[in-house]
Amino acid sequence: MTEEKLTKKQEEQKQKEKQERVQIGCHYFEKPLWQRVLAIPFVYMPIFISVPFIIVGVIMVRIHLKFTGAKNLKKYMDFVPAWVSHRYTYKNQITGTESKIFQHAFKWFWILNCKLYCPLSVALLKYATYLVQIIEIWWCPFSHNKKAAYLNSFIDKSFWHIYPETLKKLHKDDKDNPVWNKDA
Repeated sequence: MTEEKLTKKQEEQKQKEKQERVQIGCHYFEKPLWQRVLAIPFVYMPIFISVPFIIVGVIMVRIHLKFTGAKNLKKYMDFVPAWVSHRYTYKNQITGTESKIFQHAFKWFWILNCKLYCPLSVALLKYATYLVQIIEIWWCPFSHNKKAAYLNSFIDKSFWHIYPETLKKLHKDDKDNPVWNKDA
């Protein structure tokens, strides 16, 4: 590919990313202060409302997968970033304020958020998604336009691949997909 075509293709990709990118930073200061402050509790409500249900769901899905014979499942901690990968510590944490009174409170606030709440919550949701993808691949190894995103959830064979009579009936794309058939 020529450099001109490559540059044009890169520019098209940047335009596409710009259109798909969520716009939040450019609108933040357009919102009144009371709205931005009122928004804060809404980020913590899922800890009390949805996280317990997600944990129960993860436990149930793991039991289902174990009872159906799953081995080599990733663990929750495989999705949690290493503590040492975090750039900031209490000493160098950015506070956004020069006030000595608020600096300590802001430092602990961000440490708790950025080192605990955010990475652990994201890891929990990714882990739950990983497990549910495995269940979908096991029970429903039929292609759809979003299954390409399941690449971290490969299985050896789906339910439909372990029976010779059903294997014969599968569409070629469903039969020979490496996401749910290690022999493909």
